[in-house]
Amino acid sequence: MTTPRPTPIVSPCKKVCAVDGQTGLCLGCGRTLREIGGWSSFTADQRDQVMIELDGRMERLKSLGKLG
Repeated sequence: MTTPRPTPIVSPCKKVCAVDGQTGLCLGCGRTLREIGGWSSFTADQRDQVMIELDGRMERLKSLGKLG
């Protein structure tokens, strides 16, 4: 019998890691440094909650002129 492979953790990372000093949000994905650093140890529910918030965070960054 083979051991089942663990389900990969979904990440919003865009490989553009630059955290804005004013907002504390990554300009690539919208997460905070705490969220980025702890992503793999977060529960699925914690990751889902952050994922729900990311569109709004990216819109905020855009409205502040942080995104090109």
